[in-house]
Amino acid sequence: MQFIDIFGVLKSVNVTPDELENALDGNLMFDGSSIDGFARINESDQSLVPDPDTFQVMPWRPREKGVARMICDVYNPNGTPFEGCPRGILKKVLQEATSMGFELNMGPEGEFFLFHTNEKGQPTLDIHDQAGYFDLAPIDHGEDARRDIVLTMKQMGFRIEASHHEVAPGQHEIDFKYDEALKTADKWVTFRDVVKNIAKKHGLYATFMPKPFKNENGSAMHCNQSLFKDEENIFYNANGNYQLSDTALYYLGGLLKHAKGMTAIGNPTVNSYKRLKPGYEAPTHIAWSNTNRSTLIRVPAVRGKSTRIELRNPDPVANPYLAFAIMLKAGMEGIKKKIAPPPPVEEDVNNLTAKQRAALDIDHLPRDLYVALKEMENDPLIEETIGTHCFNRFLEGKYKEWREYDVQVHKWEYENYLRKY
Repeated sequence: MQFIDIFGVLKSVNVTPDELENALDGNLMFDGSSIDGFARINESDQSLVPDPDTFQVMPWRPREKGVARMICDVYNPNGTPFEGCPRGILKKVLQEATSMGFELNMGPEGEFFLFHTNEKGQPTLDIHDQAGYFDLAPIDHGEDARRDIVLTMKQMGFRIEASHHEVAPGQHEIDFKYDEALKTADKWVTFRDVVKNIAKKHGLYATFMPKPFKNENGSAMHCNQSLFKDEENIFYNANGNYQLSDTALYYLGGLLKHAKGMTAIGNPTVNSYKRLKPGYEAPTHIAWSNTNRSTLIRVPAVRGKSTRIELRNPDPVANPYLAFAIMLKAGMEGIKKKIAPPPPVEEDVNNLTAKQRAALDIDHLPRDLYVALKEMENDPLIEETIGTHCFNRFLEGKYKEWREYDVQVHKWEYENYLRKY
């Protein structure tokens, strides 16, 4: 029985098959006070209610005495949904979209690094190759591991669109076909679980840490999103500006309006902001474009049923349920209030001068976790979307993380100050 805490970490409780019926009836209780961001100790009893549609056999476990999983929603003892359950939060926003006649499809791109392990199985900083973008074996020594990850995902019902070595040494990408947002969020947490387990079988350690190396590209979770209505992609309009519908442009406008407030959810760690720097194909400025990859949002060239908006700042440690929920909420506000985006920026934003960016009214994403948390506090839409409980617990946990980081004395400081002063 798997579930996700507020910070996107996968948790589980194991039951034997003879206890399954009891679990499906909502009688599987656990101590919520032991889970980050869940209940306080005086209100700690909570229950897990598995979703039978998420039943999957884990192919990497032994076939005899095998193991399966189901993803659960968290409920209060009285049978009501727990307000801090990330999966429940996304469900609530999706219901609002359904009431408007919309279905959100989401297609995240999955990037990760593979490292060698030591004799204890712990990760080292020794990467497994020196390969680059789209390189093949024998340069790409992780190809066998990546192939096994893909085959395992296919066994679990994923439709794999592409997999390849990414730009940085030791970095890989696997893209699976988009799906309805809740199913995609479930698939994303499954994807991370599969990657880590299959890498371990190959004697490697997989990490979704956004920026392991300072001089290399980091890992992203680019989120390709589109709205469907009556099985038609309503972002597409052959006669519209850029062949986009007004709905698509308003949705895009909503994302841009709330970009700063959403950043802490999409980029939730101190390390996340080491990735969001110029020169490493990661966005730093709040602008949109057609195909230009230097902007926060781009609209890939393909049109028709595949018309989509790609938000490029989220990274793979983000909680997908919360991230998808706030993206959809921001986009829907854009539609409701008809928030028109500014003109697209088709030149490299990083090559523009500060004066040129100011003339185009191009703002900057938060530069560190602390600033992102302040922006999150200042955007009422975030609390409205994820609820007061989750909002406060997320801020509490992440401010604590920032404070712990902020008082550290780093190697760079010793190297630059110890002898100089």
